[in-house]
Amino acid sequence: MESAHYFSAQPAGAFTRKPLTVELAGETRRLQTSSAIFSPDGIDKGTAVLLAAVPAPAPQGKLLDIGCGWGPIALTMALRAPHSQVHAVDVNERCVTLTNENAALLGLGNLTASTPDAVDPELRFDTIWSNPPIRIGKDELHALLLLWLPRLAPGGSAWLVVQKNLGSDSLQRWLAAELDGSFTVTRESTSKSFRILRVRKAPH
Repeated sequence: MESAHYFSAQPAGAFTRKPLTVELAGETRRLQTSSAIFSPDGIDKGTAVLLAAVPAPAPQGKLLDIGCGWGPIALTMALRAPHSQVHAVDVNERCVTLTNENAALLGLGNLTASTPDAVDPELRFDTIWSNPPIRIGKDELHALLLLWLPRLAPGGSAWLVVQKNLGSDSLQRWLAAELDGSFTVTRESTSKSFRILRVRKAPH
């Protein structure tokens, strides 16, 4: 895993696309990947746990994937909710390009990947799915989550997968303390050393 620089906006090394065949939303998909991104060779364990555990996203809502990589979470959202509007964000411009190209390969006109600053700050999201980038460090991770989780729409839910030994339980407590009283934070399930955390925004 090339963790040294996949959090860079413009990672080092040539941007050379490679074919990638994976299972997404119940079917085999032929996509593209590259070096200097998160989990370039397939779906990582945490993302697989998340995709197996979460209920279907809001069918016609605004959906968000935080830290999209080459796009497995955002692509699954767009495939499972074709009438939704899916936003995928990543600081790594290579990831943004790959996710948009993979959406085009699958004919998904309802998915847009961008850097975080390109997303309208007024947008509110009905469903958020994320395998958040824990390894960027606690301060950066906290800032990232406090940027996006308050943008849940009333009645919306965010689903996060976090490895137990990387601080899932302390993160759950921190989120419960930091978010205002309109949010609830629960541990929904545990699988293969990963926790699924759910952040809910009250309906009104």
